[in-house]
Amino acid sequence: MTLSQFPSYHMTPDAFRRHGYAVIDWIAGYMERVEQYPVLSRVQPGEIRAGLPVEPPPQGESFDAILADVEPLIMPGVTHWQSPNFFAFFPANSSGPAILGDLLSSGLGVNGMLWATSPACTELETHVLDWLVDMLGLPGQFKSTSSGGGVIQDTASSAVLTAVLAGRERATAFASNAQGCDGRLTVYTSSQAHSSVEKAVKIAGIGSENLRLIEVDENFAMRPDALTRQIAADRAAGLLPCFVCATVGTTSSNAMDPVLAIGEICRAEGVWFHVDAAMSGTAALCPEFRHFQDGLELADSYAFNPHKWMFTNFDCDCFWVADRAALIKTLSILPEYLKNQATASGAVFDYRDWHIQLGRRFRALKLWFVIRHYGVEGLQHHVRRHVELAQQFAGWVQDDPRFELAAPAPLNLVCFRLRAGDDANRRLLERLNQSGELYLTHTVLDGQYTLRLCVGQTWTEARHVEHAWQRIGAAAGSERSGGER
Repeated sequence: MTLSQFPSYHMTPDAFRRHGYAVIDWIAGYMERVEQYPVLSRVQPGEIRAGLPVEPPPQGESFDAILADVEPLIMPGVTHWQSPNFFAFFPANSSGPAILGDLLSSGLGVNGMLWATSPACTELETHVLDWLVDMLGLPGQFKSTSSGGGVIQDTASSAVLTAVLAGRERATAFASNAQGCDGRLTVYTSSQAHSSVEKAVKIAGIGSENLRLIEVDENFAMRPDALTRQIAADRAAGLLPCFVCATVGTTSSNAMDPVLAIGEICRAEGVWFHVDAAMSGTAALCPEFRHFQDGLELADSYAFNPHKWMFTNFDCDCFWVADRAALIKTLSILPEYLKNQATASGAVFDYRDWHIQLGRRFRALKLWFVIRHYGVEGLQHHVRRHVELAQQFAGWVQDDPRFELAAPAPLNLVCFRLRAGDDANRRLLERLNQSGELYLTHTVLDGQYTLRLCVGQTWTEARHVEHAWQRIGAAAGSERSGGER
């Protein structure tokens, strides 16, 4: 029997249609029953692998059998980020239109590395990111019709790395790409900034020893005076400042760095100024929250994550630059096999030149679906509601003498703790998370163990936040003054 005589192993379009209906039905059912699961997975390390066959199947299995194994083999090891009782870390929320847009992207299976490899992938992305400039009230310099423009990255970590590379090259007149770093470059961010900045300086060859973590004020925001002093000290030592990252909504406490003051320093010093608004940037959909980003006209680059609070499933980071020429010069490499007439014309964007990777998914589809489904009005409604619920929770904390707020709560993250000490707070968090009824995470602020409650999951309503507070209060009731059990 020749190979051509064997039956095809591929799933036929008819079978795909039938099984696709089953998967959509399963996902819809999951949305309906997600509250029934313990929010935090309870499996032990290695438990999921122990339930899987040691060897791969020698012959293919039916799709019905594969799907049937999801519930017993996979679901015990899932932490339910889509639960309305998920208050940990940050929202990584999904929604029906985002899932369907992502499915369509997967079905098309295009690679948008060049305009020529799928014009719709590039042009829809450019258009949607121009929409978002207006939706978020960002400076016009970030529009594709100006000197800048936007691109979709996977995460804000990739965005900050891309910005660091551009800042590095601009500071060295684009010499470090060819010659490497000479140890003089320095990078600045606050002591509360995301760990991705440190990772970026390592990858970029600048080195973590040349990363300066700037002091913060009583609200955990970067101090401009401390930044000025550190830059001056480094210049006096013969070093070359090249990049500053401000954060609009730090991970630990949602602190807001003073963008305008930092931007003025960067402009005077001639260093690349990046603003990381990974989660809190979504709040700028509402005009009343845009003041947190005053001064963005001074930024060289800006990023926020629709996959954190704008109902767009992971991964989707929106990254803008004011000067796309500097970014493209930093990252562009054009081997013979990528040359084409459209690129040579200069009339198109080739997004391969705007980020680290070459290949890229059609992420703009899910973002387009979300914006069109909700509209600006719908997105604003849900952001405002989440902020309202978080503020309500913060008020309950303030009114309970057992607790205290550990930091200001400008938007949807509340940092709080028992007054009974670190051990009591550790026990409280463990008790809450082991209950399965909700999931919180912690940080350390001013040297004290602190609980974090973040409101932003797609399906979270007032009743879920109220239940969380009731559960927290009940669990705290077993803690006596001084942290004794």
